[in-house]
Amino acid sequence: MARSFAEFGNALYTGEKSINFIGRRKTWYAISLVLIVLSIVGPMLRGGFTFGIEFTGGSQFQVHLTEGQDRDTAVAEQAVAEVLPSSAPRVTLVGPTDIRVQTEALEEAENREVTAALAAAYDIKPDEVTYSFIGPAWGQDITRQAVIALFVFLIFASLVMALYFRTWKMSLAAIAALLHDLVITAGIYGISGFEITPAAMIGFMTILGYSLYDTVVVFDKIRENTLPGELTERTTFAEAVNLGVNQTLVRSINTSIVALLPVGSILFIGAFVLGAGTLRDISLALFIGILVGAYSTIFIAAPMYAHLREGEPALKRHDEKVLRLRGQSGSASAAADNAADDAAASSSAANAV
Repeated sequence: MARSFAEFGNALYTGEKSINFIGRRKTWYAISLVLIVLSIVGPMLRGGFTFGIEFTGGSQFQVHLTEGQDRDTAVAEQAVAEVLPSSAPRVTLVGPTDIRVQTEALEEAENREVTAALAAAYDIKPDEVTYSFIGPAWGQDITRQAVIALFVFLIFASLVMALYFRTWKMSLAAIAALLHDLVITAGIYGISGFEITPAAMIGFMTILGYSLYDTVVVFDKIRENTLPGELTERTTFAEAVNLGVNQTLVRSINTSIVALLPVGSILFIGAFVLGAGTLRDISLALFIGILVGAYSTIFIAAPMYAHLREGEPALKRHDEKVLRLRGQSGSASAAADNAADDAAASSSAANAV
């Protein structure tokens, strides 16, 4: 199987086989548009994003149990409900022994009551339940800094790519793919109800680096194929771009798989083995973002770049010349075929006489 995949990649690289990514760009645009609309409307219909206590503020209780002790989360929910009937606590397992209970901001008396209720429910001492208050100011500051960092990153990345590739259109296509990745990743979080924490925000920012790396690899090959000396009269500009995408397709798939394997392992360990919320949140954002980034590089960034440049006068003249030569070649080939048929018919008639 590995050999056949390698042979398939070699056929794509040489042009023996080709997947028409650029020619079907309207289909990819439509799919991405639907995904973006769902990513925006979905969280709104669901009631908005689910933000962690670091952003909303509240009270947090950590129940410390021993190995083998029952960690049924329903017990904690019932204990909180006895003290706060209208509360909707978020109960999660932390590590191999602990339980974390998060509620809205409570008064000091309510904190003591919830602590006592949790201790009684799990049959432990009250001092084995620790309490902490988290204010929303820290989360708001992190959000503000993340937004500033995002804009600085986008501006810096745009300038560097425009200078490196010597065209702002390639830079624009790459940034559009980055925004596409962020919107869809955030939308999946909102629709599924995954909690957005500072760790998840770090994961979102890390996605940018991965997606940009994959895009630069593909764009570098596209630039090589579309240089004045490489863009011959046998291929149009769109075909040269499509060849570049095909030549880097196997590499993009391999890179994505290699990146997903350790991230998936960390996600499994963080979510199911250790119960570590930070590991789970970062790896979950990375896992979703890597999948979306691999898609956007091939189906959004490259087709958009070809779309932006096809209207340039020089490239239009080039494409028209290529198509005209193909037409002449096709006519000449058809005329040669007709002449051969006529000769064969004459020969048959002579033989008959």
